[in-house]
Amino acid sequence: MGVFNAINISASGMSAERIRMDIISKNIANANTTRTSNGLPYRRKMVVFKEKDNKPFSYYLTEYSRKSLNKQGVKISAIIEDKSPFKKVYEPGHPDADKDGYVLMPNVEVVKEMVDMISASRAYEANITAINSSKTMAMKALEIGR
Repeated sequence: MGVFNAINISASGMSAERIRMDIISKNIANANTTRTSNGLPYRRKMVVFKEKDNKPFSYYLTEYSRKSLNKQGVKISAIIEDKSPFKKVYEPGHPDADKDGYVLMPNVEVVKEMVDMISASRAYEANITAINSSKTMAMKALEIGR
C-alpha cells in the first residue's frame, strides 16, 4: 500500500460524503413539497455506501495473512427512498387537501437531516485530516532521504 493509495481512498470518501450532503440538501429543500411529478409528496432519499471492491470476507482473510491488502475506497452503491409513511397534517385550505381537510406531507424531518449533514461534514473533515497526515508522512519520508 503506497502513499497515493491512502490519498485515493480518502478522496473517494470525500466524494461519497459530498454526494451524501447533496442528497441531504435536496431533502431539506423539499421538506414542504406536497406534490411531485408522480402526484405524491416528496419522499426522503438516503445514500447507501459500499466498499469499492466487492469481494467476500474470506478473500480479505487470505490477503491479510499475505499482507497485501489493496483497498479501493468507498463508493455510492444506491440512492434509496425512505419508505416511512407520510405525515398527515390538517390544513383544509391547502390545494392538495383531501375531502377531510388533511394534507400528506413529505416524510422529511429537518432536524434529522441536519444531524445527518453534521455527520457527513465530520466524515468529510476526517478524510481531509487523513489526506493531510498521508501528505505529512510522505514529506517526512522525503526528508529522511536528504
